[in-house]
Amino acid sequence: MLCISPAFAQPVTPPAHYANVQLADPAKEASARALMETLRCLVCQGQSIADSDADMAADMRALVRERIEHGEKPASIRDWLIARYGDYVTYDPPLSGLTWPLWLTPILLLAIGGWVVRSSFRRRTR
Repeated sequence: MLCISPAFAQPVTPPAHYANVQLADPAKEASARALMETLRCLVCQGQSIADSDADMAADMRALVRERIEHGEKPASIRDWLIARYGDYVTYDPPLSGLTWPLWLTPILLLAIGGWVVRSSFRRRTR
C-alpha cells in the first residue's frame, strides 16, 4: 500500500488552457514569450517558466498568456507577479536594500581579481 501511495499524490486537474497552447495573434504570443523568458520558475528555480515542465510554471504561463490576450501590458503583469511572489520570480531583481549584495558582489569580485592580477604582475617585474 505504501508503494502506490505516491501515485495518488499526483494532481488530477488538467493544466490550464493557455499553459501549453500559443496565442492566436503572433505579436501577442511573442510578447508573452518574451515575458515568460524573464520569469523564474518557483519550483525549478533554475529555469524560466517558458522552459519548465512544473505544474506551477504551466499555471504561470497560462496566467501570462491570458492577461496578454486581454490586452494587459507585460510590465504590469510582471509587477503583479513580483508583488505576489516577490523579487525572486524575476531574473532581474530591482536594486533595493535586500538585493544590493546581488548587484555589488560581481563588481567587488572583479575589483579583487584586478588587484590580484596587478600585484602578481608587479612581483614578476621586480
